[in-house]
Amino acid sequence: MAPHFDNRFLRQLPVDTQTAALPRQVYGAACSRVAATPVHAPRLLAWSSAMAEVLGLERPSSDDDPWVQALAGNRLLPGMYSYAMCYGGHQFGNWAGQLGDGRALGLGEWVAPDGQYWEMQLKGAGMTPYSRGADGRAVLRSSLREYLCSEAMHALGVPTTRALSLIATGEEVMRDMFYDGHPEAEPGAIVCRAAPSFLRFGSFELPASRGDTGLLQALIEYTVRTHDPAFASADAIDIAGWYREVCARTARLMVAWMRVGFVHGVMNTDNMSIHGLTIDYGPYGWLEPYDLDFTPNTTDAQGRRYAFGRQPGIAQWNLAALGQALTHAGVAVDVLQQSLNHYGEVFHAEYGRVFADKLGLHSLTHDDPLLLDLFRCMARHETDYCLSFRLLAELPLAQAPEGEALQHYLDVMAPAFYTTQAQQGESRDAWQAWFKDYRARVEQDAGDAVARQARMQAVNPLYVPRNYLAHQAIEAMSAGDAEPLARLQQVLSKPYEAQPGCEAYAQRRPDWARDKAGCSALSCSS
Repeated sequence: MAPHFDNRFLRQLPVDTQTAALPRQVYGAACSRVAATPVHAPRLLAWSSAMAEVLGLERPSSDDDPWVQALAGNRLLPGMYSYAMCYGGHQFGNWAGQLGDGRALGLGEWVAPDGQYWEMQLKGAGMTPYSRGADGRAVLRSSLREYLCSEAMHALGVPTTRALSLIATGEEVMRDMFYDGHPEAEPGAIVCRAAPSFLRFGSFELPASRGDTGLLQALIEYTVRTHDPAFASADAIDIAGWYREVCARTARLMVAWMRVGFVHGVMNTDNMSIHGLTIDYGPYGWLEPYDLDFTPNTTDAQGRRYAFGRQPGIAQWNLAALGQALTHAGVAVDVLQQSLNHYGEVFHAEYGRVFADKLGLHSLTHDDPLLLDLFRCMARHETDYCLSFRLLAELPLAQAPEGEALQHYLDVMAPAFYTTQAQQGESRDAWQAWFKDYRARVEQDAGDAVARQARMQAVNPLYVPRNYLAHQAIEAMSAGDAEPLARLQQVLSKPYEAQPGCEAYAQRRPDWARDKAGCSALSCSS
């Protein structure tokens, strides 16, 4: 099959009749047709060969290539249509009304050589009716972070939107990074991302909030028949069954985030995909010192609503908001509640399975004392989350867990400790007690040691896109050096394989990055 555009979303759903990018409330439409704002001097900074292969595209040979111009918003290729999606959402627990794509523009649905549809979208391509007075642009730092993390998450095996390209606009954008009244000019950029669709929980919430049951029904009909046809018959849609599947997908996504230590930072309902994908990479972060209350979002620093440990509960809250919207389509509340209950069932079962693999065990429950005691040890002093699990696979558990052997276990784990206190006093005693329990549990499983280590290494990444690594790539790219980003992306493409010469990418966060802007926490500014 020759790759081409086929825009089902635009054909099958109502489109706003106005085409101006003026901020306004849009009623009765799933999206607005609006043109991108051309940029002065587009330049291709980065290209995901992995995503391009899926799409059946070759890397453009020059910045004058039609694809570079299209991915910068300067032109439309045959079959492309530029549009911004209309949706609402709950932000930090409060209904925010209409939101929509304020700086994102869809290009249409690209049909890849294997027949799979990918909606392609430019982030930072200019004003839309949903920009709410903003400029619709994005800066290099946020665009690079989304480009890098999207592809890294895919390599980690976490459901995610993908990224194809990162393009410099040749223009500067004014941003107040810390919201302190000191805006500065930053280089602009556009990232092209792709997903089966960019439909969110908020896509259904907005028409429901307005009493627009016609649009709500049309969205549900389109979504289920197009993306989940197993829940559609010739004359009916099983909304409750589809909602149950969305709940299950979201549960599996939350476990995947917890597995690798990812913190989204802004889990509003407009940032939740109905496909169970990680979407909208803003002030995200990685759990480095183990802390359930960690949030990378400075906007959330007080309430910590979206902290690492609260993500599973927030996902369920968001699903309840989606379920409430679906009641406006005539589905009984008790029926939807049964589907929502499925979220907890899937989450706990998947969590136990995944963390059993992380510890190299055959079975585990989400509240297993062995796992909870491990987390207590990690929390006692600053202990790196990803490195701790990775290093556990290297413990020589065949040795007797007494005397020098216990101290050797601590020595193996030393690269994960941010302070030496973890190897002293009560903390040392707690760790050694846990090592004894862990070894006994492994012996009880009676599994092959080599197979156990392989299973652990397959789910515990050695390389993750830590904020300080992304910050280094941003600084280099801002100075005109694209090599650090290319090298980092290459390393992150194989996160579970030890790569010779890449030890620097597998270290805990350095002290200089502890409080450095962009390395420890970020704002929603982009």
